[in-house]
Amino acid sequence: MSEILRLSHISKTFPGVKALQDISFDLLRGEIHCLCGENGAGKSTLIKILAGAYQPDEGGRILVDGKEVSLTPRAALKLGIHTIYQEHVVFPDLTITENIFAGSEITRFGLMQRQAMRERTRRVLDYLKSDLSPEAAMGDLTSGQQKIVEIAKALEFRSNVIILDEPTASFSSREVETLLDILRRIRADGVGIIYISHHLEEVFEIGDRATVLRDGRRISMYPIEGLTKTTLIKDMVGRDPSTFYDRERVEPGEVVLEARHVSGNGVHDVSLDLRRGEILGLAGMVGSGRSELMEVLFGAAPLVSGEIRIDGRPVRHSSPKSAILNKMCFITEDRQATGLFLTQSIAENIAVANMVNTHQLLARPAADAAVAETYVERLNIRAPSTQARVGNLSGGNQQKVVLGKWFNTDGEIFIFDEPSHGIDVGAKQEIYRVMVELLRAGKAILMVSSDMPEVISMSDRILVFKEGEVAGELSGADITEENILSLSIGDTLQ
Repeated sequence: MSEILRLSHISKTFPGVKALQDISFDLLRGEIHCLCGENGAGKSTLIKILAGAYQPDEGGRILVDGKEVSLTPRAALKLGIHTIYQEHVVFPDLTITENIFAGSEITRFGLMQRQAMRERTRRVLDYLKSDLSPEAAMGDLTSGQQKIVEIAKALEFRSNVIILDEPTASFSSREVETLLDILRRIRADGVGIIYISHHLEEVFEIGDRATVLRDGRRISMYPIEGLTKTTLIKDMVGRDPSTFYDRERVEPGEVVLEARHVSGNGVHDVSLDLRRGEILGLAGMVGSGRSELMEVLFGAAPLVSGEIRIDGRPVRHSSPKSAILNKMCFITEDRQATGLFLTQSIAENIAVANMVNTHQLLARPAADAAVAETYVERLNIRAPSTQARVGNLSGGNQQKVVLGKWFNTDGEIFIFDEPSHGIDVGAKQEIYRVMVELLRAGKAILMVSSDMPEVISMSDRILVFKEGEVAGELSGADITEENILSLSIGDTLQ
C-alpha cells in the first residue's frame, strides 16, 4: 500500500498550552489507522490541523501524495481530505440530496439540476448498500443514518482521506455494525481512513494500525495484529507522578445528598451518596452522562424518574432556583457562556445568584461592592476593583469570580464541572486549595473532570460513567488511571 498522507514533526501551541508536541503520523491507501488517547490527549487538535481549521506551528510538514501542502478548510477538501466530526454537521430540514450537494449544487445555464443530483445520491447510497431515499429529510433520520449520509457526501466528492471523530458515540449496536461494514468496503477501494474512538473494541475490530497520543505527544504506534488492550491502555494512561496534586484529606461526615435510581437527560438508573467533607469524582469519556446527571440534580434538566434527597428530605428541583434554595451550587464547565455575565462587573456577578435567597428586586451597588470585596480578598482575585468587567479578567480569575458568586449563597453542596478547564497551573492550585477549604468547612463536592490527574488527586471516591450509566465505583488503592479507563470503555478492571 502506498502512503497517501504524512505529518512530520507537527506541533501546536495555544496561549499557555502545548496541545501537540513533535507529532509524526502517516496514513496508507486502503488502511484504517486508529488514533487513541484519553480526553485531552491531542486527538481533536490533530484532526483540526488536517481539516485546515488550525495551522500548525512553524517547523512541521504535511505531505499529501508526497507533496508538501499548506492546509485550509478549502484546500483540505480540494486535496480529498474530508473530516466527519462527532457532532452531526447537517441541515435537518433539507433532504439527503440537498445535504450532500449543499454548497456544491450541480447547475446548467444557471438552473439547478435536481434530477442529476438525486441520481448521483442514489448511486452513492447504493454503493454503501443503504436503502435510504434521496428525498428523505435529514431530521427524520437516526444518528447512524445521518453519519452514513455524511460518509456518502465524502465519497461523492472523491475523498481520498476520510477522518471520523467518535462516529459511534450515540449509535445502537446495529448501527455500529452497519458503519463498520461500510468502512471495510471503503477501505477495500483504497480510501485511507483515520478513525478516532474511545470504544477500543471497535479499534480492534476495524483497525489496521493504532497510534497512541498522550498529553500532546505521540507515545507509540502498533499494528493491530498482535496488540492487546492492556498494552494500549497502559500507553494511553502512563504519566509522570509529578503531574498529580497532593491534597489534604478530610474525615467525611453524614450523607448530605442522595440520588436513587435517577433517570433523565440521557442518564439511566443512577444512584449515589455524597457525604460532607468529601469529593465524589465523576469520570468517564466526554458524552458519558456525567454533566447530564449534574443538570438533573441541579434542576437544569427534568428528572424523569427516581428520587433526590438532601439531608434525608426528598426534593424535586423544578428549576435551578429551587436547587439554590436547597443550598446547591453549580460551577458549570463553560464559565463564559453559563457561569458569568461577561459585560457586567465583578460585584454584579458575585451578587446575582444570592438574589434567589434575599428576594432582592433592586440593585444595591454599595452593598454588592462591599460583599464582592470580601471575596476578591478571600479568593485572591486579581483585578483593579470590584467594578472591573469580568470579561477583561484572565480565565483563572474568571473562575474565581464564579466561585465567589456561589460562596455568597452560603451553599452546602457544590457541583464542579471541569473546575480547572482552561486555566493555568498556578490558578489550578488555587482552585484546589479553595475546594479543600470547602471540605474543611463541612461542605460536600461533586466533581466532573476529564483531567485524569485532577480526578485521581482530588477525589475521595470516583464513579465512572459509560453511556449514561454508572459503570463502576472506585475508592482507595483501586483509584488508578488503568481502572478508570477500563471502566469508561466497558472493559474489565486491570
